[in-house]
Amino acid sequence: MRSRILIIYTGGTIGMHRNARSGALEPFDFELLLSRVPELQQLDTHIATHQFHPPIDSSNMTPAMWTDICRCIADNYDAYDGFVVLHGTDTMAYTASALSFMLGNLTKPVVLTGSQLPIGQLRTDGKENLITAVEIASARDAAGHALVPEVGICFGGHLLRGNRTTKQSAEEFNAFESFNYPHLVDAGINITYHRHRILTPDFAQPMTPHFRLDNNVIIFSLFPGIREDVIRHIMLTPHVGAIVMRTFGCGNAPQSPWLLGALEECARGGTVIVNISQCMQGAVEMGRYDAGVHLREAGVVSGYDQTVEAAVTKLMYLLGRYPGEPERVRRLMCESLRGEVTLS
Repeated sequence: MRSRILIIYTGGTIGMHRNARSGALEPFDFELLLSRVPELQQLDTHIATHQFHPPIDSSNMTPAMWTDICRCIADNYDAYDGFVVLHGTDTMAYTASALSFMLGNLTKPVVLTGSQLPIGQLRTDGKENLITAVEIASARDAAGHALVPEVGICFGGHLLRGNRTTKQSAEEFNAFESFNYPHLVDAGINITYHRHRILTPDFAQPMTPHFRLDNNVIIFSLFPGIREDVIRHIMLTPHVGAIVMRTFGCGNAPQSPWLLGALEECARGGTVIVNISQCMQGAVEMGRYDAGVHLREAGVVSGYDQTVEAAVTKLMYLLGRYPGEPERVRRLMCESLRGEVTLS
């Protein structure tokens, strides 16, 4: 039986062409985009499409649009075997992370992809990314279950877990990497599915979408010489529900009394503060050095090896789902909900 795939086009470089007069890249009609990839007709797959109007540059992505994408998938969930979301690269890792939390008990693939060069250019990476994404989204086992029932990013011949992924290059075709989790799928001459790395949902239970997000979240990075007045201004911003604090190394911060005092005051007031390392690879270990221990004593919770993208969107999801319950949010930030964190 042919797989049925819905391609959801949000915008991004893959669907751009160069304006002859201005020289700038601008979006063109989605049907023209598909006509540039006649190879899709060779796949034993029925492909339908949905286009967001107008298509956007992904730097303009918002939580409201994540809700729209989630709702589009939920509304069409029973009619299709998998979903491919075409998306700009700049915020793709944020969108993939958000969707992973919003789509509870996901039993079908949701594969995000795009390109570094427009699909109409001679050396585009868009064709290979799109064809591979559709193949992966179509793949099922002998029982008819999806081989990759989770949210992933397909780019440069690899499928990465969406909430483990970060954009690593604005220049290379290998634009994304999941530094703290191995690839789910490698697509070379053959497509190799690493089944033991892929999430296993309860196929007997329905997918449960969650549409409410609370974006009262702030990110700030520590640096030598950071000022007390700046930190206090950030922490005293009205209605902030959570802070992602990007620390040094394995989760260390200056042991300045004013900083620890400000963090403790903020946490005591109900703000969830999550410690995420500025390093691309590795994890926060708050018991390793005194600098980390003092943060824990001030009420900061460890983000372990979560990406910034995963931490931010997970907080939005948890704050939206459990409003007014900071202790519950703190506890869940230290648990793996969608394979976003390594705890052992």
